[in-house]
Amino acid sequence: MNRAVPAPPPWLPTAPCTPGRRCAAHPDPAPATGTGARTVSPPLACARLAAGLATVLLGVALLPAAALLPAAGRLALVRLWARAVVRAFGVRLAVTGVGPPAGGPALVVANHVSWLDIPVVAAVLPGRMVAKREVRGWPVLGPLAALGGTLFIDRDGLRRLPGTVREAAGALAAGGRVVAFPEGSTWCGRAGGRFRRALFQAAVDTGADVQPVRIGYRPQGAAAYVGEDALGASLWRVVRTPGLAAEIRILDPIPVVRHPDRRRLAAAAYRAVASDSANRPPPSVHHRASSNPAAASSARTPS
Repeated sequence: MNRAVPAPPPWLPTAPCTPGRRCAAHPDPAPATGTGARTVSPPLACARLAAGLATVLLGVALLPAAALLPAAGRLALVRLWARAVVRAFGVRLAVTGVGPPAGGPALVVANHVSWLDIPVVAAVLPGRMVAKREVRGWPVLGPLAALGGTLFIDRDGLRRLPGTVREAAGALAAGGRVVAFPEGSTWCGRAGGRFRRALFQAAVDTGADVQPVRIGYRPQGAAAYVGEDALGASLWRVVRTPGLAAEIRILDPIPVVRHPDRRRLAAAAYRAVASDSANRPPPSVHHRASSNPAAASSARTPS
């Protein structure tokens, strides 16, 4: 007799996007009969996959040495490594918007589309990531996340959430940067969920600014990691997609003094990210990559 799968807790963030729904339909793996192929060749895809995993493992090997560096040097190394990871998987990175002021604590919040979001954000605004507890068990990426100081949230255990918020506040109080995806679940990129408020309390408690960013991918469905999608299938889809590009747009920071409680602060960050998505035309995948987010003011430039 098959055992019934327990229903998820009612508070657990979920998105309607699934690999089979039109909102997150993944590219057709069959080759096109027209002018170009919809997928890259299997040998090239295998080379990308091997290069991407090797670059991730290189980051694991470098972590002990990176821990000996001063904070500025460590962040620069993480930024360089994250860009290398994204590029190794065959993804081009474009950075748009004006970079935040150098130094100082900040709670970076972004919409959530894919596992790629983590290296994409780290390539521009590295900091201590906040991730769901399940990420710790992922092959290769999980141990790396743990070694990198990721703050893991147990989404099933709400009683442990205040402890995670206190850890995030401690990192901000020490002058660091914390990166979170407040939707609490991945979405396909065509739509998004409301921002959960809990982690914004860390910014309220420490007076740290909130730095909203918007992440987008072209083609849109290729990077989406939603529903019951398997990590291996997502990795293969990414490396087989030709011209896959990621864009991270740095929006204006939100001072806590303007929104002194977590409810209003979360709402303001959500409005910033959602309005940016609604008001901008779709990005092209043919823009040149920029290595300096502060220099990319309004011209689009994508890991």
